[in-house]
Amino acid sequence: MAFFLAIETSCDETAAAVFTDQYEVRSNVVASQTRWHAPFTGVVPEIAARAHLRQLLPVVDSALTEAGITLKDLSAVAVHHTPGLVGSLLVGVAAAKMLAAVLHIPLLAVNHVVSHVFACRLAAGRDIFPCVGLVVSGGHTVLLHCNSAQEMKVLGGTRDDAAGEAFDKVAALLGLGFPGGPAVEREAALGDPTAYDFPRAFADDGRLAFSFSGLKTAVLYACFGQNARRMDPPPPGPKRANLAASFQKAVIDVLVLKAKQALRQTGQRRLAVGGGVAANQAFRQALEAMCAREGVELFVPPRHLCTDNAAMAAGAVELWKQKLFAPLDLDAQPTWL
Repeated sequence: MAFFLAIETSCDETAAAVFTDQYEVRSNVVASQTRWHAPFTGVVPEIAARAHLRQLLPVVDSALTEAGITLKDLSAVAVHHTPGLVGSLLVGVAAAKMLAAVLHIPLLAVNHVVSHVFACRLAAGRDIFPCVGLVVSGGHTVLLHCNSAQEMKVLGGTRDDAAGEAFDKVAALLGLGFPGGPAVEREAALGDPTAYDFPRAFADDGRLAFSFSGLKTAVLYACFGQNARRMDPPPPGPKRANLAASFQKAVIDVLVLKAKQALRQTGQRRLAVGGGVAANQAFRQALEAMCAREGVELFVPPRHLCTDNAAMAAGAVELWKQKLFAPLDLDAQPTWL
């Protein structure tokens, strides 16, 4: 049996995991940075990179200990090298290269977005390919045509902001705190999703594209008025709850619609959805309803595999089997598309 160590530092979660060549996850350790970013209601790249420097080695040590192995037992080390915050990525890439060099084991370069799709395969415990993949997170909103765990073609993505970023920004507007996704979801549960008729970009367009910047502006105007300067967030009550619920509904409507269009355009009968926004219960329910109507099999990982983690890099096993090793001069790539 072969053991793999995976490292994830693409944004603001410091993570390490150990898994086998049979996709058995022996450990999956995640150290959150929320307490450092919360005062800014968003991720601060410099703070994130410095936090990774402090947390990565203890996290790796915890992952190995929990898995019951040592560094000498590893067959390879995998790392998310793209896409993400460049300073954060560099920390993980440097650590992975050092381990690969010192231990004389292969280095495996893994795409963070592709890993979010593979989290669905990991959770399912069986092959889910070919399928349409939808990754919705703080940094990415992208549709993929996935022929295999490694062969994925981009069908379309956001023209501006990611859906998860929109959740964070709207949470800040409404004074709900950080991270914005769970905060907006909690507030939305108290409101009426039909109270505000917010825009749904590209809803009447067959192109597989997303845009959430106009939606954020619409929430801003609904909250403070088109000619008013930015004021204090609305207090707890019906207005704040209705704004959150209507915003969330607009995002979900577009995501589900574009996923349906992608399924119809590709002819695929499987949909794999990953990323932090996939932890949203209302989104999950809307996906389930759409897939039931379309006769499509839906794969969504449990919530702990939706948010950034290292276990979802288990797709690196396929790279290892094919001997697709990365060079030791591997660099971080902040952009992918």
